[in-house]
Amino acid sequence: MYLRHLQVTDFRSWEQADLPLSPGATVLVGPNGQGKTNLLEAIGYLATLGSHRVATDAPLVRHGCERALVRAAVVNADRELTVELEITPGKANRARVNRGAIGRPRDILGILRTVLFSPEDLALVRGDPGERRGFLDELLVLRAPRYAAVRSDYERVLRQRNALLKTAGKRKGQREDPYALSTLEVWDNHLATAGAELLAARLDLVADLAPFTSTAYAELAPDSRPARISYRSSLGEALPAGYGTPGGERAEKDKLTVILTEALAAARQAELERGVSLVGPHRDELELILGEAPAKGYASHGESWSFALALRLGSYELLRDDAGEPVLLLDDVFAELDKRRRSRLADVASAAEQVLVTAAVDEDVPEELSGVRFAVSNGEVKLA
Repeated sequence: MYLRHLQVTDFRSWEQADLPLSPGATVLVGPNGQGKTNLLEAIGYLATLGSHRVATDAPLVRHGCERALVRAAVVNADRELTVELEITPGKANRARVNRGAIGRPRDILGILRTVLFSPEDLALVRGDPGERRGFLDELLVLRAPRYAAVRSDYERVLRQRNALLKTAGKRKGQREDPYALSTLEVWDNHLATAGAELLAARLDLVADLAPFTSTAYAELAPDSRPARISYRSSLGEALPAGYGTPGGERAEKDKLTVILTEALAAARQAELERGVSLVGPHRDELELILGEAPAKGYASHGESWSFALALRLGSYELLRDDAGEPVLLLDDVFAELDKRRRSRLADVASAAEQVLVTAAVDEDVPEELSGVRFAVSNGEVKLA
């Protein structure tokens, strides 16, 4: 899989940019603040319908404009598709494939697959659990696009149930409301069903990703403590042993639905008192472990970089093992890495079908990636 062409209009700082692309390495070089990252962000948005930098669409549209347009030609085997997204904050975004409108933007998921490594990835190690849950869910959707709908359904049910818990809890403090409580039981069933599907997928993903991540970390930091990942569920010991572990039993959605239903019933009183759902995938954690200690709070700066990079390289290897190579996006990361980590990342990148690299100066880019180079400055991108 590779991108043959990228075009953006009114996206971030770009009024217009047209970038011809080809397999192999493409390097975008220019001073900071010239829009290099914005181009990689546009590519990542086509692949995931999300930004690695912001949580909402509004900052993606150039100041003073109503909408942004991102269009790319994606070649996969012997087929080429043109994918287009119109981003309009406050309204529904629109998507087209080969110039024809499609039902929902998420229907384009899977046409382009990317793995992006950027300085923001340190938050995967040092940030809160939501960063790591987001990482898992994004990878899950890249691997199987149908999980975008599963994730969306779960988040919708969770919002509705939390709103009802706040209402029922207040009423219960005054006088028990049988209607509110019976309605809550309906939402318990919805949450258990949607949550079990998302949880099962995450557990299987972690089981598959763990060996790739551990191997990548060992290659990046052979003198460090061994690294591993594991999934910690809000279900605690009720989660069947072996779920989410390499070589263990694959997670069964129906079994998890029953377990979640029972856990919600057990947590009912505490949830009513606090007005929030205390059980479910939204309370889970992807644990990053170095030796016997959690990476967060115990890893050095170098170890944190290595773990973040290992998660991305593990993701890349997993996706490649599943169904062909994704496009690799490396955003201004070589300047942050020491010689060993630069070399390992350059080895992987140089063997990729397509890799796009941004850097402030030529010296930051390893010789192995001396492919096509573009100069980015003053709102223009030109072949160097």
